[in-house]
Amino acid sequence: MKTLTLSADDLPLSQRRTEDLPGHWLLARLGKRVLRPGGKQTTRWLLDHVHIEDADVVELAPGLGRTASEIVSRSPRSYIGVDEEPKAAALVTRVVSPAGGRCIQARAQQTELADASADVIVGEAMLTMQTNRGKAAIISEAARVLRPGGRYAIHELGLEPEGIDPQLAESIRKDLARAIKVNARPLTIAEWTALLAESGFRVESTYRAPMALLELRRNLADEGLLRVLRIAWRVLRDPAARRRVLGMRRVFVTYREHMSGVGIIAVREETTEVDPRLSTRKGE
Repeated sequence: MKTLTLSADDLPLSQRRTEDLPGHWLLARLGKRVLRPGGKQTTRWLLDHVHIEDADVVELAPGLGRTASEIVSRSPRSYIGVDEEPKAAALVTRVVSPAGGRCIQARAQQTELADASADVIVGEAMLTMQTNRGKAAIISEAARVLRPGGRYAIHELGLEPEGIDPQLAESIRKDLARAIKVNARPLTIAEWTALLAESGFRVESTYRAPMALLELRRNLADEGLLRVLRIAWRVLRDPAARRRVLGMRRVFVTYREHMSGVGIIAVREETTEVDPRLSTRKGE
């Protein structure tokens, strides 16, 4: 599938000042395409294990359409993206329409899709940005839209270790919020599992990868050398962007032992019982 070339004006929130942009849109403006905490490898793990072929797939908050393009390349029966940003919805439609997909403008908490109309729902780096109530509303909506036995695949920011000191967890959340200009609330895998269980999901498998969004090694793997050089050049030329990127990186480095990218695949069941025997794999 042809790669879509974007300009800064194509991006949601493109008119905001650099100082005020949410961190992920700032990085997108600088040219970064992979904006997920666990990188491309965690996204690939999700898509390899969630059974997309010949499935009706819904993606929540697809953003720039990077994962959408991978989903439609795996021959789903249908693809629908749901994004409340009109520019993002238009971008994703351009990405997936050659494969018969579409993206609607709606909120993840209220998609307006029919009950039990999807086999697979994918959501990346969007639940983390919600309050606990907001997380629960989106997960409940996913349960409504999925058929029984359907799978919900999420890629989010995790906290480490299980049983992390509450004061440390709160410090991480506050420092993240200041750096990325979004009220991020990461959870441990046990906390993600419990939240999913409240809406009738059983976690089938999990995956961890280092939270290395701004590390050179991860960016070379995710973006390639040429794009990394272009991003670095733009950062060097833009003092405001450079301050923001360095500020984000300081937070990521400070808490590198306590944050990870987390992939979770959960199955929609009729009960809220959680299987305690979770299969966990490590990345990198």
